[in-house]
Amino acid sequence: MPVRTLAHLSDLHLDLTPESDAAGRALMGALQASAVDHVVVTGDLTHQGMSAEYQRFRELFAPLLDEGRLTFIPGNHDRPGDDAGSQWMAGQKVRVVEQPGLYFVCVDSTGPHNRNYFASHGELSRAELDAVDTALAAAPRGTLTAVLVHHHILPLPEESFPERLATMLGWPHAAELPVGAEWVSRLQGRCDLVLHGHRHIPGERMLESEAARPLRIYNAGSSADLGRFRVFQHQAGRLLGEPAWCRATMSERPRTASHNVRPALQYLVGQLGIALF
Repeated sequence: MPVRTLAHLSDLHLDLTPESDAAGRALMGALQASAVDHVVVTGDLTHQGMSAEYQRFRELFAPLLDEGRLTFIPGNHDRPGDDAGSQWMAGQKVRVVEQPGLYFVCVDSTGPHNRNYFASHGELSRAELDAVDTALAAAPRGTLTAVLVHHHILPLPEESFPERLATMLGWPHAAELPVGAEWVSRLQGRCDLVLHGHRHIPGERMLESEAARPLRIYNAGSSADLGRFRVFQHQAGRLLGEPAWCRATMSERPRTASHNVRPALQYLVGQLGIALF
């Protein structure tokens, strides 16, 4: 069987600004230059859930979409505004996408509360975990099996003062999925990868590294802010070595974490307003 490649992007936050367009074009250029076989984007394609932002994503990544080489799921930022992300899973919380050498279990971890721009946390029920179990049970032999989800399933450090404050006040906004620990125990030995986003600093973790089928969990971070993404090589259902970072070349400086300063301040003011009034 041939060696194939899979690229993982997340948290593009396309917002129709020239800087956002430049970041998207740079990422698309790097994907084309590296000739990856398939690309996944694990949520927050848009910044405010607007239809125009989603249309811009489709324009920027049209070569991959037209060839059926791109799979994506919604994140919390895709639910406010026009609620563009609500249509991407065809009304399903769990669905399967099969590609050559790949078996994706796509999971929508957003909920109606994400229509509020400031309620960023995810949610999944045990019934939805059962649906993932059923999907994994149908995975064919000899394919790399990956669960795609937006929100993180294990605890991660807060990345900003508003997130730290939210945690101190007992708000769930920066927390992992409440069923995350149980979900991890269900996934071990049954799939190869969990690919997610939501947090903008990338990370990785391997569980049961000595097992016949270790579980690898990767957070892509914000691909637009980072200007890079991971590329996995796989063959006959097995990962080959460690993923490599592929860097996008931009004629303009990439966005930095400052892209999120205003939303963070808005979030803080909004939550303090709720607490005080």
